[in-house]
Amino acid sequence: MSTHTAKTQRALDPVALRADFPILAQEVRVGKPLIYLDNAATTQKPQVVLDVLNSYYREINANVHRAIHRLGELATAAYEEARVKVAAFINAPSERSVIFTRGTTESINLVAHSWGDRYLRAGDEILISEMEHHSNIVPWQLVAKRTGAKLKFIPLTSTGELDMDAFHKLLTPSVKILAVAHMSNVLGTINPARDLVRAAHAVGAVVLLDGAQSAPHLPVDMQELDCDFYAFSGHKMCAPTGVGILYARESLLEEMDPFLGGGEMINKVTLTDATWADLPHKFEAGTPNIAGAIGIGAAVDYLKSVGMDAIHAYEQELTSYAIEQLETIPDLQIHGHARERGGAISFSIEGVHPHDVSHFLDRDGIAIRAGHMCAQPLMRVRGVTALSRASPYFYNTREEVDVLAKSLIGVREFFHRANG
Repeated sequence: MSTHTAKTQRALDPVALRADFPILAQEVRVGKPLIYLDNAATTQKPQVVLDVLNSYYREINANVHRAIHRLGELATAAYEEARVKVAAFINAPSERSVIFTRGTTESINLVAHSWGDRYLRAGDEILISEMEHHSNIVPWQLVAKRTGAKLKFIPLTSTGELDMDAFHKLLTPSVKILAVAHMSNVLGTINPARDLVRAAHAVGAVVLLDGAQSAPHLPVDMQELDCDFYAFSGHKMCAPTGVGILYARESLLEEMDPFLGGGEMINKVTLTDATWADLPHKFEAGTPNIAGAIGIGAAVDYLKSVGMDAIHAYEQELTSYAIEQLETIPDLQIHGHARERGGAISFSIEGVHPHDVSHFLDRDGIAIRAGHMCAQPLMRVRGVTALSRASPYFYNTREEVDVLAKSLIGVREFFHRANG
């Protein structure tokens, strides 16, 4: 359930919002304005975020939590204020449960090491799905090898949704952790997170949700989802690169060992032993990405001013329109038809390699993604080696979708003639 105020429920104006993003005003080819449709990979940054980064380095650049001087105090206050903002943005019960990381990948690795190494044993099971990003596969492969636990995989339906009948059969008391994407970066599928969490908790398992594709696009509420871990990245939600978030239950964080050792995460150190700092600093070893953290604070302020409910509603509308337009193109197949879906639209054109699709679109100023999307197991399930993906955000327009569709028709016709 959204906690946003009525003020943020109004319909957004994508054309007006585009003015907040300086990069969108450029031409990337002569006479070809930038049409940026690679937002599932990374989003553009509004001027307010750029200003905050500039201000930090120009006015208060100092290390946090250490210095007893004015700049250190200001930097620390801004850094910790950002944590409070993020906690409010996701409705975490406390800012102590919000850990700054380098991104979703590090957040998941932190859990795999600090929770997995402590609690997983031979015979235990780790349950993930066939739609996962490599960042939610490889860390569990590694911890399974270290601990002797076994990986199991939830299969998908033909529409690109989790096979819930199979899920319930796989979910036995041997499953100690369920780690799944909240939203697929390839298929756009929005998984029934609350139902998954409830079922996993019923057998005593903890739950990690990969929120890299959901946190930027729809309201997320940790107290409603009731998950144990939630990981997401700043750069996919208008913030700088190199900063991410791990939300975790405080009770679990208290029991887990630190992920990295070094400065800041300690309470007392001798030559032979050490004790740990209080949460959340126990998991933030070394000098953090201070500017990035302050930047994500500015980004969530910006997103809240636009309204996450409004962003989600607009993207649902724009995604539906884009799918309608692309489905009219001969030989084009969209991969993923979930009933609940977001704006990651992956597709293939018969006889055309996705890299060629991306290259030809780039000549028209259109940026999309092409490749295996860091989801090679899912590509094998779909029977392909690579796909093309267009992923809109709230600053994209119907007119840009029309240019995309027209350009794709041109790509298909060019290769159709070339192939005879």
